[in-house]
Amino acid sequence: MDRSEWLLLAGGLLIALGGFLLPSWMVSIATSAFATALVVQGVVLLIRAGLVSFGQGLFFGIGGYAAGMSNRFLGVTEVFGMLALGLVVAVALAMVLGLLVSRYREIFFAMLTLAFSMIAYGVLVKSRALGSTDGFGIDTWHILGWTPPDGYGQLSLFLLTVTIGSIVAVLLHRYRRSALGLACEAIRENEVRVEYMGISQRLVLYINYVIAAAVGALGGSLHALAIGHVDPGMTYWTTSGEFVFIALLAGSGHVAAPFIAAVLFALVRTYAVELIPNAWQMGLGITLLLIILFLPGGIWSLFTRLRRATS
Repeated sequence: MDRSEWLLLAGGLLIALGGFLLPSWMVSIATSAFATALVVQGVVLLIRAGLVSFGQGLFFGIGGYAAGMSNRFLGVTEVFGMLALGLVVAVALAMVLGLLVSRYREIFFAMLTLAFSMIAYGVLVKSRALGSTDGFGIDTWHILGWTPPDGYGQLSLFLLTVTIGSIVAVLLHRYRRSALGLACEAIRENEVRVEYMGISQRLVLYINYVIAAAVGALGGSLHALAIGHVDPGMTYWTTSGEFVFIALLAGSGHVAAPFIAAVLFALVRTYAVELIPNAWQMGLGITLLLIILFLPGGIWSLFTRLRRATS
């Protein structure tokens, strides 16, 4: 393990310990933010290869609905079983859709991913068995046979989400440094030259799409467990747009950036709703737009500048 991987694990441990000191409302926000960050990791992975997905809500929703349906219809209460089902369903779907979307680039890729997400939204809205526009709740769950005592369920999910997020961050960091991960940036710069080097750019993009689907489903499942509910809005285009916005806020400099950006986004939105309830969307948009304008490389560029200034 290199230095960055040790720092990711150490950071995850400190954040997990900090959960014992935070008020319950902040633990709830942080849990959803970290789950969202997992989805954003997939968006950033695609951006590094020159692709922008406006349909990542598809896999976010699939992860949440698969977890909820396994609980409601199959009686699955084990968290890892629910997460595994969401992961398998999302990866299976991505392996099929990826055969098509990996052929396209630029706006065509973006619109195609958006179309698939909106198809899923339409199906879920029309499904009465799944609660139509209201969705349905997730009742009971336990972790490896252990049921958290009253008042500690949210904290338990927070610790689980941080643990999974840290492991995923380490794995994605390794993937970025692998031959396939480095090929992503080469594809973004010059696809033709990559093909001449004997690397199948379509295969690399296909793998990226499947990985993005996997982490998106994990985020969706954890988010659904955190709020105890799923609804079609998870697959709506505004949800996918939110993931893209956070990805732009984060930048692609480091795997830690999406977690920082997701937490910042959640906090700004929370306080915007509290301070200007009738115009919170405008306040949120202006604040985050200013951050992006002053940090064109994303949040991680600020850390890079500070490190260079102190070195």
